[in-house]
Amino acid sequence: HDAVLVPTVLAGATVTGWVNEPWLPAPSREKAAIVGPLMLDMLRRAHEGGVKVAFGTDTGVSKHGDNAQEFALMVEAGFTPEEAIRAATVIASEHVEMSDVVGTITAGKHADIIAVMGDPLKDITELQDVDFVMKGGTVYKQAQ
Repeated sequence: HDAVLVPTVLAGATVTGWVNEPWLPAPSREKAAIVGPLMLDMLRRAHEGGVKVAFGTDTGVSKHGDNAQEFALMVEAGFTPEEAIRAATVIASEHVEMSDVVGTITAGKHADIIAVMGDPLKDITELQDVDFVMKGGTVYKQAQ
């Protein structure tokens, strides 16, 4: 099979984080409490079973800019940091049939590159604190 799973487990984790919010209707609380752990378990089982996984960011519920939390959730589900990063780059580019143009830092390919202070292979949460983005050779820093 050539299927690719794009789980976007941040959606489930976000909803689970709402379980005690006063605006969440009581009938939804039970579902909210279990959706995050269920999604993480599904991802863990898929990964253990050898399913190809690409990184997803279209949660529809998390705050804009929080999508890098998906990396930590993937690691929590059993991925190595390198596997999680490859899911967002190499595997995602293959899945959308663009690996000849993007997905790796290779001469002739387009790449947006981020810089972080630490080593994301040792602490994947480093990817949640981006110092700058390089796009088209121009460095963009976040306003302080």
